[in-house]
Amino acid sequence: MERQQAYDVVIVGGGVSGLSAALVLGRARRDVLVIDAGTPRNAPADAAYGFLTRDGTAPRTLVALGRQDLEPYGVEFLHGSAEGAREVEEGWSVTTADGRSVQGRHLVLATGLRDVLPDVPGAREAWGRGLLQCPYCHGWEVRDRPLGVLGSSPTSLHQALLVRQWSDDVTFFPHALEPLSKDDERRLRSRGVRIAEGRVQGLVLEAGDDDTSRALRGVRLDDGSQHPCAAVFCEPGADAALPFIDALGCELRDDGCVSTDDIGRTSVDRVWAVGNAADPAAQLVPAAGDAYRVAVAVNAMLVEADCAVCLDAEEAVSEGV
Repeated sequence: MERQQAYDVVIVGGGVSGLSAALVLGRARRDVLVIDAGTPRNAPADAAYGFLTRDGTAPRTLVALGRQDLEPYGVEFLHGSAEGAREVEEGWSVTTADGRSVQGRHLVLATGLRDVLPDVPGAREAWGRGLLQCPYCHGWEVRDRPLGVLGSSPTSLHQALLVRQWSDDVTFFPHALEPLSKDDERRLRSRGVRIAEGRVQGLVLEAGDDDTSRALRGVRLDDGSQHPCAAVFCEPGADAALPFIDALGCELRDDGCVSTDDIGRTSVDRVWAVGNAADPAAQLVPAAGDAYRVAVAVNAMLVEADCAVCLDAEEAVSEGV
């Protein structure tokens, strides 16, 4: 692409939400480009669960299947990272890291987010395998085994009560939430959740040469004690901010995600956000549904703009007669 190409919609991000938006818009006969760097949020996980007909599919396989679904509709793909954006008369001009430039009348952010993990040694290595976030996504796979919940946010207490649904052997590590209130302690113990007092010193990983994917074996506290766990659940922080989004000037919420209205519009004209970029809690199914809704709204606005152009052309012809 030596010179700038123009599309109806440029979608930044090729995960489930981005591909779902592209599918709806492609079927609406729009010219669509998906810019994707190939780094989905769920890449560390071995499989994705809870997506009807695709339960247990590897994340990258899910993306590949999505791309196959788009083939009949002429959706184009550009491998790379969107780095810059500037507003132009017909929409937005987007520049990738390697200097290529494309233009879209509307821009859809499906960039996902970055999970901000607790500052605990071993967290990054175990993330997506032994250190997990969502029990609905991964609880079944570790059911009836010793499980832990790390106190990383105020919602961790509820998470501990929830994880108890999958195992009767659950330990809550208050960690950053120490000290617990008497009421919180009663609630946890009433559910059969043990409480391990003290700060977490680190996660215990199996010995191995691959530091990026070693299995979790337990939790070590600052007093030196170790608690065996087949998996530990935690609530990571969320950060959807990217230099590209900063360049657009999109307003962010307090939780670190892009602020949108009830139909997915951001604070910037003709820029939309879908999936985890706008909602850190959106799982695969709601992320896909959110993208469908946003794509319909984008197409409706394109229809209105196309109609306005036709009316202006008619008026110009009438005045010239």
